[in-house]
Amino acid sequence: MTWFIVDTTYVADRDVLQAARPAHRQYLLELADRGTVVGGGPWADDQGGMFVVKVADRAELDAILAADPYTTGGVVAEQKVREWKPVLGEISRL
Repeated sequence: MTWFIVDTTYVADRDVLQAARPAHRQYLLELADRGTVVGGGPWADDQGGMFVVKVADRAELDAILAADPYTTGGVVAEQKVREWKPVLGEISRL
């Protein structure tokens, strides 16, 4: 399995963000229930957010991102994806 951190910056239009947020959270909750998303949430300033995902490969992550209501709803202004190698803490044993 491969780990990624997805760091998203939201568009400035708060109405677009608020409209898509419930569906986005439900989508990530379903992925969390399957063990794919292991944590995430908005940054304290609510200008963006991040989540940690465990998938087979980048292609699987790209499919997840393409179906995310933040992507389809036009919330994503910028998105940075980094492969991550957890070596400390409980998460490193997942």
